[in-house]
Amino acid sequence: MTLRPTRRMIALGLPALALAGCSTGIGGIAPPARSANEWRTVPNDDFDAWLAGFRTRAVASGISEPTVTRASREMGYVPLVIERDRNQAEFNRTMEDYLAIAASDERISLGRQRLRQHGGTLDGIEAEYGVPGNVVAAIWGMETFYGTRMGDAPTLAAMATLTFDGRRERFFNAQLLSALRTLDRGDAQLGDMYGSWAGAMGHTQVMPEVLEEYGVDFNRDGRKGAWEDDPTDALATTANYLRRYGWQRGRPWGMEVQVPDGFDADLAGRGNGRSVAAWNAAGVRDVDGGPVPDHGEAALLLPMGVNGPGIMAFRNFFAIRRYNPADNYVIGIGHLSDRLVGGPPIRGTYPPDEYGLTRAGRQEVQRLLTRAGYDTGGVDGVIGPASQSAIRDYQRANGLGVDGIASAALLTHLRG
Repeated sequence: MTLRPTRRMIALGLPALALAGCSTGIGGIAPPARSANEWRTVPNDDFDAWLAGFRTRAVASGISEPTVTRASREMGYVPLVIERDRNQAEFNRTMEDYLAIAASDERISLGRQRLRQHGGTLDGIEAEYGVPGNVVAAIWGMETFYGTRMGDAPTLAAMATLTFDGRRERFFNAQLLSALRTLDRGDAQLGDMYGSWAGAMGHTQVMPEVLEEYGVDFNRDGRKGAWEDDPTDALATTANYLRRYGWQRGRPWGMEVQVPDGFDADLAGRGNGRSVAAWNAAGVRDVDGGPVPDHGEAALLLPMGVNGPGIMAFRNFFAIRRYNPADNYVIGIGHLSDRLVGGPPIRGTYPPDEYGLTRAGRQEVQRLLTRAGYDTGGVDGVIGPASQSAIRDYQRANGLGVDGIASAALLTHLRG
């Protein structure tokens, strides 16, 4: 996390949410869980030499020698970590597809259960940090599906591998030392140290330096817990992080809006903040046709162009963006948080994608492929790896050009 650099600026290049990066919580898109054997370490003499030097530097930095010795036994060279680092898939999904996953029925249902279950704790966190419980819960749901998918990569070995690799040595060296200080303080045990392949940990997938700098012992058990079954400290840490990066108490993250016919799309964009009065004067309205309420200076986002839904992004949008800099991620968090407390689905109309299909058309492609015996991984309108593979298999079997793309032409062929 730390946007010094931003939380996930572990140079994951995060242009498209961590739908396919180190995040573990976006159902159906995050890499599948690996067995302990797949995260295995392999002998590497150069790594061993590096580790010997790292141990000396860690002790010299003030970490106790017993902690360094114990932790070093958990460190080894993990080829799968380098494989993931070198082959980060980028899913440049539309806002429509993104929200279909981020605010799925399953995620909303479980999130509402978690709000009821942890309501008292989340109310206390809001009282202390000003961040509403539904927003904190939305981040929890997005990152680890409410603590059910926290990752199974060995954190210390993964970060040691990435430090040794050298591509982002400075960053990962700092994270690894921070993780050792976490052990030294007693905030975690060695057996806790599992998470994403890039070191993000716990219920809300924070990096070690974030836990060290922003971590909160909210349940007063003497530890800043990130991995415990009790998510209290992790949720409070996330709220503390958002507060430190400008969350405004009592203000919304954003809201859906509509723009008038002929609207100048050049006015939109994160860098084009204006007063709400100016947006109202430009003809922007809420989804019911009324004036946009004034929650301070705002930017207008049109992720799918002037013919798609508009988002008025207030100051709190940018606080969430420090957690993850992808606009779709922030919109996903905000929209999910609204849905958790009874808010409606997006009401604007989504235009067809670049291949001429709406979500309904993409769902029909999946449905017809499934009927023909091809496994699309579900009928959700999101054309992910399973659907792309099914499309390629269908195209091969039918003598079509093989590109794995769900297009209007493909739908016509499927319909016969």
